[in-house]
Amino acid sequence: MTGSGRRTVRNRVRSSSDADDDSLRERRDRLKRHRVRSKYGSSIPIFNNANLKVVLGVSFLAFFIIVFLIRHVVNSAVESQLPRAVTPFPAPKIMDLPQFQGQHKESLYWGTYRPHVYLGIRARSKWNEEFGSGAQLFFYLADEGSNVLDVSRENLNIHEDSLLASGSRPDIGDWQLHLKSTDDLELHYSGFNTPHFHNLSDLVEENLASQIRKHARLQLSDSSDDSPNVFVFQIIGGFPFTTDIVLISGTGSESSRVEERVSNLTGTSLSNQLTYKEQAFDEKFEKIFNLAEKVDSESISVGKAAVGNLLGGIGYFYGQSKIAVSRIPNLREHLNYISYWPAELYTAVPSRSFFPRGFLWDEGFHQLLIWRWDIHISLDIIGHWLDLMNIDGWIPREQVLGAEALSRVPEEFVPQYPTNGNPPTLFLALNDIINGLKNKEFTSIERSEISLFLERAFVRLEAWFQWFNTTQSGNQMSSYYWHGRDNRTMRELNPKTLSSGLDDYPRASHPSADERHLDLRCWMLFAADCMHSIEELLDKETKPGRNYGYTAKLLSDHELLNQMHFDDAYGAYFDFGNHTEKVQLKWKEMEVGQNYDARQLVRDVLERPVLRLVPHIGYVSLFPFMGRIIPSGSWILEKQLELISNRSLLWTDYGLRSLAKTSSLYMKRNTEHDPPYWRGPIWINMNYRILSALHHYSKENGPYQDRAKVIYEELRSNLIRNIVRNYQQTGFLWEQYDQIKGKGKGTHPFTGWTSLVVLIMAEAYDKI
Repeated sequence: MTGSGRRTVRNRVRSSSDADDDSLRERRDRLKRHRVRSKYGSSIPIFNNANLKVVLGVSFLAFFIIVFLIRHVVNSAVESQLPRAVTPFPAPKIMDLPQFQGQHKESLYWGTYRPHVYLGIRARSKWNEEFGSGAQLFFYLADEGSNVLDVSRENLNIHEDSLLASGSRPDIGDWQLHLKSTDDLELHYSGFNTPHFHNLSDLVEENLASQIRKHARLQLSDSSDDSPNVFVFQIIGGFPFTTDIVLISGTGSESSRVEERVSNLTGTSLSNQLTYKEQAFDEKFEKIFNLAEKVDSESISVGKAAVGNLLGGIGYFYGQSKIAVSRIPNLREHLNYISYWPAELYTAVPSRSFFPRGFLWDEGFHQLLIWRWDIHISLDIIGHWLDLMNIDGWIPREQVLGAEALSRVPEEFVPQYPTNGNPPTLFLALNDIINGLKNKEFTSIERSEISLFLERAFVRLEAWFQWFNTTQSGNQMSSYYWHGRDNRTMRELNPKTLSSGLDDYPRASHPSADERHLDLRCWMLFAADCMHSIEELLDKETKPGRNYGYTAKLLSDHELLNQMHFDDAYGAYFDFGNHTEKVQLKWKEMEVGQNYDARQLVRDVLERPVLRLVPHIGYVSLFPFMGRIIPSGSWILEKQLELISNRSLLWTDYGLRSLAKTSSLYMKRNTEHDPPYWRGPIWINMNYRILSALHHYSKENGPYQDRAKVIYEELRSNLIRNIVRNYQQTGFLWEQYDQIKGKGKGTHPFTGWTSLVVLIMAEAYDKI
């Protein structure tokens, strides 16, 4: 202890001799530094090897720190300049959940596949006297990643060798395409190198035309561009013939068993598998929908086609949406836009041939059927949509991703507006799934996966709800209005409300912030109620300002709803806004240069609009009924049933028309080039929801229970009969149906929400 204490004191307090020695050394160091400066004109430090290594190490460390800080500052500056509209929502992606890992999806013209592919396709010719005695089948093989495809040889002979083409991709490795047939077939091909996949038919037509000019034969050229990424094959044969087309992956390894796998996916083996799969499909279809005792065999056949085509239309898309940032007013309405982040979307589509893209408004209706068929597919799709959310909680309502989708959309409709929404119909499916959990309709594994999904999705669903609740709210408490209507138009009879999903359905003649849209108010009630159910299911605490139970209670207040939207004279619910009925389209001579020789159909307003209820009876008028807000004993329910069953208003023998015949805009064109869309024709998604409400009220005790049941049974019968009849006559489900003769109209095939006819057959309705 004594010795240690001395050393400590010595270190702290120096003697006078020690100080003198330090002073002498300091003077010598100064002299040495002075000499160095005098010689070279500057001061040069002298280091030994150890000091040099330390200094260099510190310098390198400082360099990397400075670089890191500079990058951080630059990235922060860039992020701060990134518009909120294209900034992703700051939360873990739903697709990162373990249940979705390992599921690779690719965009193919025949569907989707997993990393190791075993795909067999059988094509059968069907006799049709209009075709003559022979037939030609064209099919495409394309790689959207621009990887090179190889044709097996110049002269194809399917009897000697079944290999047609081969290639390689980073995700699935080497692959081969085989064709086998016992029939006498002629085979031709043509290869193309093209970045565009939406115009393949044009390339084929040009190739065929060239061959006709040269050889007077309608056949492909049996030639290829350099490094082709597309091959088109042409099979020519006499009726009837059968051919099997097989795509297999992982062919590069020694254990790939190519011949065995091709054999298993062709001929008798494929026939047996197809029979087994068809039987399995039929059994699953009946187990889920239980139609045998509810409809006839013809209806069941159409129902199976509807389910098969809806599932077959599911696709995987990848690309960047275009987001509108401003309008520059001029004669051509030039539009500026920026790109959303690169994103993937797994989605069902309304029509793969005509609408090869995702629609947020449609998707919720698709999932009403898909979740019943396969909950995993449904959660996968809903998760992809929610992962498209930006930092504000907005989801682009129409997903135009990739060249195929882009080729089908007029340029002016491609950009999406971050101020505009779409009905939050995903809550329709989520609400059903939650009720399924409560009723123990899922396996224990499924229950666990659904709970994990909802836990991860909740923060995004909250943001989505809050986006609607803030950006689409009206001037009056508990009122909402769809943004995006054009208040400057001189062309539209009634400015469209595309964001509502009901497009040209009549709204207030003069768009303004004073509008109160009845359908959006009801959607918000449904969403709030669903959010409250999820909150309870996950045992979450209510956050300040986000009391979904209170919001649902407020919006379901029947008296408040009546004060804001009910018209006693009509006995109907309406929108509210700045409106006049005295609007028409009128031909006018328009000035072109110095001349008045161009006639255009323009909007002519004959009366000043006033704030009032908008008197158009139609689908919107029935939203409180669809939402089951009206008490079962209320006289207003009787009025709703009268509106529905009145042939002078909405009732037809084929379903309920979208707009009453008494409306001033019934079947009126909205512009010179816009025929009526939601102004009379029958739409199946709205009829499904109205049937759902009728079914509900037919089970509720009250004075109008029996009347609701009679209307329900007749409406259901009319819808099923007409859709089945049209399918038998045309082979298609249609986008809409004519209210006069019931004929299919619009896009076909349309196996989107029209496939809800299966749920109508099954009497399986959304649960509220």
